Amino acid sequence: MIVKTQAERDALECIGRIVSKTRDAMVSSVRVGMTTRELDEIGGRILEKYGAKSAPMIDYHFPGYTCISVNQTVAHGIPDDYKIKSGDLINVDVSAVLDGFYADTGKSIVVGDPIASHTVKQNLCRVAYEAMIAGISAAKLGNQINDIGISIFETAKKNGYTVIMNLTGHGIGRALHETPQAISNYYCRSENDKIELGQVLAIETFISNGSNMVRDSSNGWALKTIDGGFVAQFEHTIIVQEDGPAIITL
Repeated sequence: MIVKTQAERDALECIGRIVSKTRDAMVSSVRVGMTTRELDEIGGRILEKYGAKSAPMIDYHFPGYTCISVNQTVAHGIPDDYKIKSGDLINVDVSAVLDGFYADTGKSIVVGDPIASHTVKQNLCRVAYEAMIAGISAAKLGNQINDIGISIFETAKKNGYTVIMNLTGHGIGRALHETPQAISNYYCRSENDKIELGQVLAIETFISNGSNMVRDSSNGWALKTIDGGFVAQFEHTIIVQEDGPAIITL
């Protein structure tokens, strides 16, 4: 989507605030022993409070208000009766729609107090966040879409990590997934479209301490690492401005 009016921008900023509030409330509610379904229900109640609808539920009939992915599950994790444990790597991904406008955001955390055994996962989360910020910084006029991927990949590489190559960010706005259909976490030659003024993008990082690919799981939704490694994911929705990207999901 290309934002052309103040009314469109206002609507996007509104749904951006809603998904960010939902994300932050869910993350702050994580407790050892609660189920991921209980965590998802918190998100559902917040979306309902603001009149928003879960985008994956409405658009794709996903069996949850949000995607909650644990440990070797990288994305599209279905909320269920799994009881959260200390040391779990959890990603909360919230996308929603209000009045025909969409926003998407995600955050990964390690459950429990920081201890030595959690260091690998905590470092992975740190780098995934830094890679997202680098990617967002590259989303500026004069650059191409694949400049975002270069920045993400270089951040991962200098920290000793790799990126997942078959998961990407995407355009967003009037639909959950719009042009560009893919914003890779690495340099992809074909993603050479110029970044446009007013363009709405979901910048999404998938940083791995192992394999660079994920595979489908038996439930038809969840995507898992192929080698048992871990992946941290962060995501913000942005609007490209003359003076740089504006994050609407802070």
